[in-house]
Amino acid sequence: MKVYYAHSAQDQFCNLLPYERWQTLQSHAQNVGNSAANFAQVFGAQDIAYYTGQLHDLGKYSLEFQARLNGGSRPVDHSTAGAKIAFEFWGSIAIGKLMAFCIAGHHAGLANGAGEGDNRNTLKQRLALQFGKDIPELDSVWLQEIKLPKTLPVPPLKADVHHPYFSYAFFTRMLYSCLVDADYLDTEAFYLNLENKIAERGGYPDLNALQQHFNQFINAFRRRIAQAPAQTEAEQRNAALNRLRSEILDHAVEQAAQAQGLFTLTVPTGGGKTFTSMAFALEHAKRHGMRRVIYVIPFTSIIEQNAAEFRKAFGELGEQAVLEHHSTFDDGKLQNETTKDKLRLSSENWDAPIVVTTTVQFFESLFADRSSRCRKLHNIAGSVIILDEAQMLPLNLLLSIMQAIKELAQNYHCSVVMCTATQPAVQAENGFYRGFENVREIAPKPTALFDKLRRTTVHHIGTQTDADLLAKLAEHPQMLVIVNNRRHARSLYDQAKHLDGTFHLTTLMCAKHRSQKLDEIRDRLKNSEPCRVIATSLIEAGVDVDFPLVMRAEAGLDSVAQAAGRCNREGKRPSENSFVWIFAPEEQWKAPPELATQAAVMRLTADSFSDDLLSTQAVAAYFAELYQLKGSELDNKKILKMHNDTGQSLDFPFQTIADKFRMIESHMQPLIIPFDVEAESLISSLHHVDHIGGLLRKLQPYTVQIPEKALAALYKAGRIEPINEKNFGKQFYTLIGLDLYDEVAGLSWGDTEFLKRESLVF
Repeated sequence: MKVYYAHSAQDQFCNLLPYERWQTLQSHAQNVGNSAANFAQVFGAQDIAYYTGQLHDLGKYSLEFQARLNGGSRPVDHSTAGAKIAFEFWGSIAIGKLMAFCIAGHHAGLANGAGEGDNRNTLKQRLALQFGKDIPELDSVWLQEIKLPKTLPVPPLKADVHHPYFSYAFFTRMLYSCLVDADYLDTEAFYLNLENKIAERGGYPDLNALQQHFNQFINAFRRRIAQAPAQTEAEQRNAALNRLRSEILDHAVEQAAQAQGLFTLTVPTGGGKTFTSMAFALEHAKRHGMRRVIYVIPFTSIIEQNAAEFRKAFGELGEQAVLEHHSTFDDGKLQNETTKDKLRLSSENWDAPIVVTTTVQFFESLFADRSSRCRKLHNIAGSVIILDEAQMLPLNLLLSIMQAIKELAQNYHCSVVMCTATQPAVQAENGFYRGFENVREIAPKPTALFDKLRRTTVHHIGTQTDADLLAKLAEHPQMLVIVNNRRHARSLYDQAKHLDGTFHLTTLMCAKHRSQKLDEIRDRLKNSEPCRVIATSLIEAGVDVDFPLVMRAEAGLDSVAQAAGRCNREGKRPSENSFVWIFAPEEQWKAPPELATQAAVMRLTADSFSDDLLSTQAVAAYFAELYQLKGSELDNKKILKMHNDTGQSLDFPFQTIADKFRMIESHMQPLIIPFDVEAESLISSLHHVDHIGGLLRKLQPYTVQIPEKALAALYKAGRIEPINEKNFGKQFYTLIGLDLYDEVAGLSWGDTEFLKRESLVF
């Protein structure tokens, strides 16, 4: 019987090695099938995953593909054959078609079921291809090496009564994840074995060991606090705050025995929700045999802070347990080289016990079509997922995000904790149509907590002209003013810069520059020196500053709450003397269209809850009114509609959905700034490398995002240049010199058209 191979083997000079060093197709199919089945076991689809893995490379049972392995140059379609056989065997029970999507797309990506695809044939087109004509004929030996059952079990899905087909599309991505991760891992293992190497994967500490270290850390902290003197009024306030944080954490842990599902943790700023949510997650995972904790955060700045805190809390296990997965992560912070390698590999499939990632990375992956993005999905099953700052979920995708959360809880043994001080009113009991049901609060009496942890007094003070704002800046030596766009911030700064200790913060500064300014700002605040800061909303993204007075231009109530978190942050002053003033700017600076509705609803809420605008009741009323007004705009990308419209035929447009599901709609491009000696050195390195490696992450603190048109204008004017165009094309640009980069405002020049385009960027 002829032996068929999945992978060839070459020596260091690219010469083919003897066949006994190659991987047989039967071995690869068996390995991938077994691994995929193991991955899918957590959601009860092991049989389906096993045969998906068995069939994924079926097209390699052809003379044409074997010729290619032996050095032939002719491309061979090896993935359509398995898709056709899966559909032929099990298409009548639907599962065959879902398997066909996965098999056909295990390299190219999940395709649209029918209609049109973007440079990718649809599944309908693939299934119409004919053996011996469009794709190679299979050798019948495959029937002896792969035994297929006549029937397969139906996926154990509890389909949502309102969106039943969404469950099948979601299941397809999960199945696809099992297949592509199994395929990658077996192929990787084969080639590493050729070199007598093994992958630095796995071997992580388990959650029980991590919980023990975490509890030791919390208990040690409590002992230190108990022994600290509490003589001054500030010390007494701090001691009372720490006692309250302990009560919140202990209460949350007590709730961990509840059944898996949906939870809220509604705790105001300063209540210790980061450690409380992790304590709950670890105990809940232990009680229910769950596999990992995934901490999902909207801002990379908070991710870095929280990941560092978690590593510290897990002690000696912290470095190897916590995967920090986001675009700006620099693994140079880690000490152990083996740990670095392991976590780099873990970022591909999230097999670490603790994953800290961005909201964008998490949800875009759940709707993705490419193997590199979907590979991690099966490892989300059986996890405790903490959604930090849950109110920041984008309104235009809210309904599809909610549906994904329901799926994870209903069908993939996940528990989801929505963690915030401003809880979005997305529950059915809030009047949200088809909202979440059976959501359990794990904080003790949130309304009472907000009273105990009140740090500010919030008032809407009406319209303020720039002259009014300048007068207040002159009157108050320590003050933060947050406005809605860069032009307003720069204009206000230019009028106020004569005042002592005036600073301007903008995203036109690279992150390294902003970080230096923030260090200066914190020092001035700490030393009671004049410190007047004019900024856009960037300062609300988890930036740790503490002002006695904050003024915020009208925006959504959630933004107001974020701004309030920069006022009396450390609780050292009485709340009645710590003011957050909301104002309507003069006409030329009115809220951009993206914020206009939120600002209008916030004003209505302020009228009804003038005494306590940040109370749980006010927040619930704000979100309920906002969602009612938005209506169908909560799914304005038609993600749910696309699932519903194609569900009966199972012709899901996976590629189109992935393209439409973008949490950040951006036509912005990064520009690298030669800000300091380190930046210049990194730019020089990028000029001379063949592979990017870790350089891109190291360069992140030196980039500024600008509109595509502005980048083109700068290039045409000869003010920027591409870096290493030979290897990377026009992918990376750097500013030539620093004459367009200003100590105060970051990147700026006299192009009024550019400034006009910038007016809506906040």
